[in-house]
Amino acid sequence: MKEKKCNLNLVLYEIRNISGNFFVHFFGIVFPILMSLILTKSVGSQVPEAIRPEVVTSIVISMSLVCPMAIILIGYPANYSQEVEKGVPLRMRLFGYREKSVILAKVIAQLVFLTAALGIFGIAEVILIDMQKPALSSLLCLIGCLYLLAVIFFILSHAIANILKKFGPTFAVSMTLYFLIMIVCGMMGVSTEQLPRALQVVADTLPMTYICNDFIDFWQGGSYNFVPLIQSFLFLGAVSGILLLFASYKNRRAIG
Repeated sequence: MKEKKCNLNLVLYEIRNISGNFFVHFFGIVFPILMSLILTKSVGSQVPEAIRPEVVTSIVISMSLVCPMAIILIGYPANYSQEVEKGVPLRMRLFGYREKSVILAKVIAQLVFLTAALGIFGIAEVILIDMQKPALSSLLCLIGCLYLLAVIFFILSHAIANILKKFGPTFAVSMTLYFLIMIVCGMMGVSTEQLPRALQVVADTLPMTYICNDFIDFWQGGSYNFVPLIQSFLFLGAVSGILLLFASYKNRRAIG
């Protein structure tokens, strides 16, 4: 049978799979908008007028991270683990679709859906919240970081689903990671500096910490030391890559 490559129909099929998950719509689009509205009203009303725009903008930046986290770190492994349980990847291979083609279609579909979610989030924030206008370079930096995180989350999620192979354990692990990240990176109302030292060390290895805490410093322009951020991206990417290699090795042993 002739091998089928990634095509538009396959991408649209994956987008329909994502769209059928209510959790992704609510937690990836509605939830960050609601949280940003609630936090900017509650926290913003408790700070001096002079620094209120900065605080509100910092909250919006932090909530933008929820979009890739909810859509890809939680939504994707939930869907894909169910596919693995039902033998869908095997059936796709029997129909002539190479594994690389299917994965590429999944990545494209996830990024397309994320783009729509970020677009809705951004429009809602501009309309509903009085926030500081960013410098173009700062906005592009944030968008680039969100998409890079999305790719890393995809690798991590794909690895977890392939290692555990069942919906229940996969969903439990991904949800634990989701809430752990939100807690240690300062997205739950508690700053990183207020956490125990051990959790601060964990936070220092995650790029989400620097996005939440530091991006406001150059949101309207200025200089910034990107070295810690780049190092955290490399660390998270390396951990995700190692887990993916382990998942591939584990699957080859199981087949063999």
